[in-house]
Amino acid sequence: MKSEKTRLAIFDTFKTKKQQITGEAIRQRAIIHHLSNSTNSASKTRTAISQSIAEENKILWKNIYSGIFRDLDEVLIPLGIVAEEGRLPLKRGPKALQQNGMPFYHLTKKGMIVSLAIDKISDRKKILKAIVHQAADDNEKQAFEIMEKLVKIAPHFGFSVFERYVKAYCESNIDDLLPFTVENVSKSADNSAQLQMELLEGFSKLSKADRDQTIDFLKKID
Repeated sequence: MKSEKTRLAIFDTFKTKKQQITGEAIRQRAIIHHLSNSTNSASKTRTAISQSIAEENKILWKNIYSGIFRDLDEVLIPLGIVAEEGRLPLKRGPKALQQNGMPFYHLTKKGMIVSLAIDKISDRKKILKAIVHQAADDNEKQAFEIMEKLVKIAPHFGFSVFERYVKAYCESNIDDLLPFTVENVSKSADNSAQLQMELLEGFSKLSKADRDQTIDFLKKID
């Protein structure tokens, strides 16, 4: 089981403001978002991550660097969501960094699953497609392929499954995000999942005329 110190906090909200996520949640989401679309090594160092997030939020990057450092080293890396990808050689700066290089990071497969639960990330379909090729076995590959099909025809529904799954992990209702199998995903099901399944099953039994009429009705009340 995960200790409180290493619990992923991307869904954490303030006790008195349940609709507002905490600063820690915002930082962790921002780190995952940044790494999900970074394309070169230099953009994936702690400093580059801090500068990018600071620029987006119009604040000084040095003011958030310690928080970014802590989120990476104490939460995201220990949980296996982010991993060191390599080291950039340095000619200036502290001697230790010149000798060892500046670390840069990437999202692991687990981190990519977490990114699918963050609606701000625009390339989630592309990320999901990439995960299919990283499946550990046939069961996991099948689950990812099913989700890829669901996302194509019903993206909001498909990504809500990932959101529910990752949230269950954050709340320690499931021990790990891997392996991603139908059996493990079913452990994150809640009342909303049951309602969605009931709608899907019922909709599939309607005639084409009734389906068209139902869709028209739902569009009007949405």
